[in-house]
Amino acid sequence: MRSTRPLPPPAGGSGDRVMERRAFLAALAGGLLPLPPAAEAQEAGKMHRIGYLSTSSVTSDGLRMEAFRRELRKRGWVEGQSIEIEGRYAEGTYARLPELAAELVQLGVDVLVAVAAVAAGAAKEATTTIPIVAVAVQDPVGLGLVKSLARPGGNITGPTFTGGLAIAGKQLELLKETVPWVSRVAVLWNPANPMLAQQLRELEVTARALRVQLQPVEARGPREFDGAFSAVIRARAGALLVVADPVFTFHRAQVANLAARNRVPAMYGVRDHVEAGGLMAYAASLPDVWRSAATYVDKILKGAKPADLPMEQPTKFELVMNLKTATALGLTIPPSLLQRADQVIE
Repeated sequence: MRSTRPLPPPAGGSGDRVMERRAFLAALAGGLLPLPPAAEAQEAGKMHRIGYLSTSSVTSDGLRMEAFRRELRKRGWVEGQSIEIEGRYAEGTYARLPELAAELVQLGVDVLVAVAAVAAGAAKEATTTIPIVAVAVQDPVGLGLVKSLARPGGNITGPTFTGGLAIAGKQLELLKETVPWVSRVAVLWNPANPMLAQQLRELEVTARALRVQLQPVEARGPREFDGAFSAVIRARAGALLVVADPVFTFHRAQVANLAARNRVPAMYGVRDHVEAGGLMAYAASLPDVWRSAATYVDKILKGAKPADLPMEQPTKFELVMNLKTATALGLTIPPSLLQRADQVIE
């Protein structure tokens, strides 16, 4: 026969503890207990604000931003409901970045996404408390943005752009393989970009191994492009390496047209140049980098601290070639190189 006696209180407890337990269960059922930060925000319908600071433009960042937004949606964040994105674009003018970064800080964004080294530097100067996700920075340790990739420290983390400074050397090797007879290669670089001086030093090491002489050529913006290409011709460079820089990417059509007009085979540090008519590029997959940036934002909005999130290096690199441009230059791309290409534009 089933017993009807009431259950005794828990061992070592008392009637008061039983009442507390019942009150706890009632509060839990009624949703009265405090939730963890991320859950509390979602329950309350809080709108998180993401700042986006770019050296480029809305158009140039379009496909990459779509990858960023898509990844956020996969992780449950919906624009207009749980997040909003405030974008600020320097459109290739670095001098605007400090002001734009300050605007985003004044808006009280919950996390600030900064694209490229100069934007990350401006963001760091603007705030030491708001989490910063630095995107596509080539050497954040060397630039003093973080203490180390594994333990960033401070308020900055995010996905880097290359597998290190050696990526420029790989670009030079591929260019030499494409134009094997070349003995002098011009390097178009922007001295306003603090990262590129280090790249030039790394390039010199590879150039000596390939028995190629480098001819650095400076350009800070589109007004200096004509003069830069005149310097390339005067130096009798047989090929050109355009290092990855937001100014060059923003004005990629102008750069590609000048390379074509002067009949200079060129390797680029971003695939966008090839889509604009450039000959070839070897670089990290940028949509992958932006998707990775979204995962950092997701973790930070859920309570993670930037100092505890290691900076990831990309694992996927793409070789993209433009056969139409090669034909216009009178070049025959080695079949072995075409077979290794991830994309061939015809």
